[in-house]
Amino acid sequence: MNHRAPANGRYKPTCYEHAANCYTHAFLIVPAIVGSALLHRLSDDCWEKLTAWIYGMGLCALFIVSTVFHVVSWKKSHLRTVEHCFHMGDRMVIYFFIAASYAPWLNLRELGPLASHMRWFIWLMAAGGTIYVFLYHEKYKVIELFFYLTMGFSPALVVTSMNNTDGLHELACGGLIYCLGVVFFKSDGIIPFAHAIWHLFVATAAAVHYYAIWKYLYRSPTDFRRHL
Repeated sequence: MNHRAPANGRYKPTCYEHAANCYTHAFLIVPAIVGSALLHRLSDDCWEKLTAWIYGMGLCALFIVSTVFHVVSWKKSHLRTVEHCFHMGDRMVIYFFIAASYAPWLNLRELGPLASHMRWFIWLMAAGGTIYVFLYHEKYKVIELFFYLTMGFSPALVVTSMNNTDGLHELACGGLIYCLGVVFFKSDGIIPFAHAIWHLFVATAAAVHYYAIWKYLYRSPTDFRRHL
């Protein structure tokens, strides 16, 4: 690994770290596409299909944008403007990925009159995070991390208050894995391959959440047999 980045600068990975950053998300693009298609196939109505599309787009975009950014950063580092744009896109897509990950729970579960507002408010938070990245990219990193965590935990307060609690254990486990991974997200220059390890935490947490969505929101014994 290289030395830590300055307060308002980016960490410069070694060649091996660059490769690990690329591969740890590149290998997940196809599974994400296949998984998204499966949820769409299991959908029974337009609302479920739309929700599957939203969630699938967020899931696929996370891995695709992350992979493209890391490839450009590794192989085309002389294209600083392009690299900067993809880095901003990599940060922005995280907000929309969080919103998309909650969409199935907020759209397909019965919510109270006040809790139902979270269906659109979470997208408002994603838009606000995108604007923040556009204006203050690579500045005030602690504030950016706070925004990510706030957006990740706020909808959970609504989801955990639902009458139907099926799948909430998996949802909480996935959230815990994300939180543990943040330690590595902030450890570039301290722990070798820290960012690649963070990618593995993201992949594991996303898999846990996908399993919960597939099992509790889209798959029922009768529906599963019918779609086979």
